[in-house]
This record gives sequence, structure tokens and C-alpha cells, in this order.
Amino acid sequence: MTTDPLEPDGRELVNTAPAAEEKALEAALRPKALEDFVGQSTVRAQLSLVLQSSRMRQAAADHVLLSGPPGLGKTTLSMIIAAEMNAALRITSGPAIQHAGDLAAILSSLTEGEVLFIDEIHRMSRPAEEMLYMAMEDFRVDIIVGKGAGATSIPLELPPFTLVGATTRAGLLPGPLRDRFGFTGHLEYYSAEELQRVLRRSAGMLDIKVTAEGFVEISSRSRGTPRIANRLLRRVRDWALVHGVDQVDKAAASKALDTYEVDALGLDRLDRSVLEALCTKFGGGPVGLSTLAILVGEETETVETVAEPYLVREGLLARTPRGRIATESAWRHLGLTPPAPDRQDSPALWDE
Repeated sequence: MTTDPLEPDGRELVNTAPAAEEKALEAALRPKALEDFVGQSTVRAQLSLVLQSSRMRQAAADHVLLSGPPGLGKTTLSMIIAAEMNAALRITSGPAIQHAGDLAAILSSLTEGEVLFIDEIHRMSRPAEEMLYMAMEDFRVDIIVGKGAGATSIPLELPPFTLVGATTRAGLLPGPLRDRFGFTGHLEYYSAEELQRVLRRSAGMLDIKVTAEGFVEISSRSRGTPRIANRLLRRVRDWALVHGVDQVDKAAASKALDTYEVDALGLDRLDRSVLEALCTKFGGGPVGLSTLAILVGEETETVETVAEPYLVREGLLARTPRGRIATESAWRHLGLTPPAPDRQDSPALWDE
């Protein structure tokens, strides 16, 4: 099976679409209002009350913390918050704010009512975090001028603003920072029905004809994540366009996604490489994380943060104190015969 789409005559098709076009397409698929945002009903209802109250009081909305796995709509919700409040949106990320001065420059340029979105806020530096405490609570920061005994602190008043923080690892946020958010919402994975609603909306915007069975097939391989669902829909669109398919049904969607190495459970090349390494090299484990990463040719962090969460959620991999273990479901998904129970009780391959 090839990983590249083919022309009808079998020649390899070179994708020349610029990355900017893909980004523009992804941005166009984002809902612009809370009423258009699919799923996350509890968070939407709570957030709607916060925003309505702020508009009625004609004041900046309380600071908002959004947590949850990647791809569930945290960035989209930040854009919706700014739109609902009729305010400008400033976007940055935690890794980009490594010094207190970086944050001071951003805060000092904010206008009244502006929404500041900090993605991966848990990755900010500690000095910047400490400066953010006062900015969120008192709308002011202290700028230190000079060094040593001659250093002086100059208070800088800030206009009222709304901070929207997004994090995939809420447990890494210090308590004082979490406590300063007026509203905290946790985003959950989407159900198959919710993903199909997302896909129907996106298909209409992309002018793609997809049957109900086609939507079911794409949603079942989307890992409960709208970002992945929309990405797979665009790849199915490419496949259908190249192969002259006017309407995507279950068979067409399946063929398209098989071409891109996304299997029936939504596993991609990396996921299957992890499971195959566990099952074929070490009899199902246990295997240490760094050994596993070397076997699949990826960084340890990539395996731990990209592949493992979904494999564990689907019951295909177990994380134990002795190492990673492939479950019986993983063996059967790969078409392999699971080992006898006592084989997985062998000594662990420690490297952690």
C-alpha cells in the first residue's frame, strides 16, 4: 500500500497545494459563534452565561482557562470569546514567553477589553507566571529598571483585559495561577454523533457530497477529535477529486483513508509501529519508553504524548510500573495471536 495518492492511471500525484492554503482552509472551517460550535454542551452553556453577564455589565469578561487534549477546540473557543465580546484578539503561546520582559511587552500594548490568548500556558517561564499573577488580579505590572542596589520598580497600569489560557496539562499549572481564572472549562473527546455533525458542517463549506455512511466511516477513524476529523475530510476530498468520485460513500471513504494509512480504529503509522514493536520484538512487553521510542525511530516525548494517550484510551496499550504492555486487543487488531498469559509476566526491560 502506498502512502501517496495516485492518479487514475497509477502515476504518483505530487501535492503542490501550499501550506498557507491548508491553514486558510482550516481557519475557514472554524465556527465563528457559540451557537455554531458543535459539542462540549456543558462548557458552551457555562461560557455563554459568563459572556452574556459581561456584556450586560459592559465590562471585560472574567479570565478563562480551557483544558483538554489537543484538537478539541480551545483555540476556536478563544476566537469565539473575542467575537462574542466584540473585542480584538491577541494570540501567543507559553513557549514564546520565556522572560518577564516578553510578557510585559505584550501586556503593555493591550487595549481595553482586548482578549489575550496564551496557548500551552503551562509552558511559560516562572518569572513570567509571577508577573501574570498581578496583571490578572490587579491589572498592573511592576517593571524593574536597573540592576542591583540601584534597581527601581515602576508600576504600570493596564487596561482591563480578558486572559484566555489553554493547556493540555492542567496539572502542571501552579495553584496561584489556576485560582486567578474566573472560569475553568475542561473539553472532552467528541462522540461519533458529534463528529458527524462537525463533518456535515465542514462538508457543506467544502462543497463535498458525502453519504451518511461516509460520514460514519470518517468519524470512526477521527479519534474523537474535530481537528483530525476535518483533516481526514480534506484528504478524502483530495482522493475523491483525483479518482473522479462525485459522492463519497463508505467504500470510497475507506479506500481514501486506507491510502493515507489511517486504519479502522483511527491508528496511523506511528500508532501501529508502537504496537508492532511491542508485539513482534518483545512478545508484548513490558518495554521501557525510551527503548520503544528507539525502535520506532521517534523522540521519547513524541511516543509519550502523541501515540500513547490514544492507544491507552482504546485499550490497546497499558502503562505499568514495569513498562509498556500490549493488550490482547492490540494483538488481535494487528492480526496476531496473543501470547500465553505467563509470557507477559517476564522481567521488564527497564530503561526509565
